[in-house]
Amino acid sequence: MNRRSIIALIGGAALWPRAARAQQAIPVVGFIEPTSPDASTPDRLRAFHEGLRQSGFVEGENVAIEYRWAENRVERLSPLAAGLVRRQVAVIAAIGGSTPAFAAKLETATIPIVFTAAQDPVKLGLVASLARPDGNLTGVFLPPEMAQRRVVLLRELVPAATRISVLLDPANAPYATSTLQDLETVARTSGVQINVLNASTAAEIDAVFAGFARERPDALFVGPYAVDRRVQLALLAAFHRIPATYPWRDFVDAGGLMSYGARLRDAYRQAGVYVGRILKGAKPAELPVVQSSRYELVINGTTARMLGLAVPPTLRASADEVIE
Repeated sequence: MNRRSIIALIGGAALWPRAARAQQAIPVVGFIEPTSPDASTPDRLRAFHEGLRQSGFVEGENVAIEYRWAENRVERLSPLAAGLVRRQVAVIAAIGGSTPAFAAKLETATIPIVFTAAQDPVKLGLVASLARPDGNLTGVFLPPEMAQRRVVLLRELVPAATRISVLLDPANAPYATSTLQDLETVARTSGVQINVLNASTAAEIDAVFAGFARERPDALFVGPYAVDRRVQLALLAAFHRIPATYPWRDFVDAGGLMSYGARLRDAYRQAGVYVGRILKGAKPAELPVVQSSRYELVINGTTARMLGLAVPPTLRASADEVIE
C-alpha cells in the first residue's frame, strides 16, 4: 500500500466517527398509515413533505422518516407504533384517522404525536381541547364529511334517487356511527329511504354488490373507507350501473361518480408543518388542533355519461373539478 493510499485511509477513518455523529444528529420521524404505500397516493405524501419543507426540513438532508404501513389491518397499528417508540423517534405522525392516533397514544405519553382525525378529537378523548391540546398530541381535525350535503348533491345529479343504499365499514366504527346519525336525519326530513349495509373485506363488498341484482337501489352512498378499496368500489358501482357518492376524490380519480369531502391533501400538508415545528422545539400542547375548513366537490364526467346522467350546469359550476 503506497503512502497516498494510507493517508486516504487514515483520513477516511478519521471521518467515520464524524459522519456517524452527523447521521445520529438527524432527527427521525415515525410515519404510521393504516393503509398501504400503494393506496396512499403520491400526492398526499408530497403534501406531507411540502409541510415539512415549510418548516425547514427535507427528507434525506436534515430529517429521516421511518414509514410504517398497516396494510388495512387494524391489529398491526399498535405493534407498529410500539416499534417506533422503541426506535426512539423524535415525532410520530399518526396519519389517516383516529385509529393510528390512539395506537400511538397508548404506546407513549412522551413522544410527540401529530394526527389527522375525521371526528372531533376532544369527543374522542385524543386531546383536552382544540385550542390547548395538552399532553403529547396535536394535529388536524377534518370535520364530519357533511353526509347531508352529500345526499343533496347526489340527488341534484340523480333527481329520481329516493331509495339510497348506504355502505359502511364497521371497522371504522366511530365514523360509521357519525355518518349514520347524519343520514337518519336526512331520511326524516327529505323523505329519502335509507338502507344501511355493512362490509369490511373485499369479499363482503363483493357480496353487497351481488345483492343489488335482487334489490337495486336508486343510488349508493359510500361511507368512509380506506382508499385501498377505491378501485374495487368504483368498478363495482360502474359494473352494476349504480350512481354513487364517495367521501374523497381518490374514489372519483379511480372512476367513481362524485365525491364531496375535506381536502385530505391539506390535512397531510398541515401535519407535515406541525411535525417540522415540533422538530424545531415546539410542544404539542402549544400547537392548537387545526380544523380543516376546505371541502371539495369532484365529479367524474366520463362516468356520468356512461351512466346516462347529465351534469346540471349549476352543479358543474359549483364543482371544484369535473374530470373529463
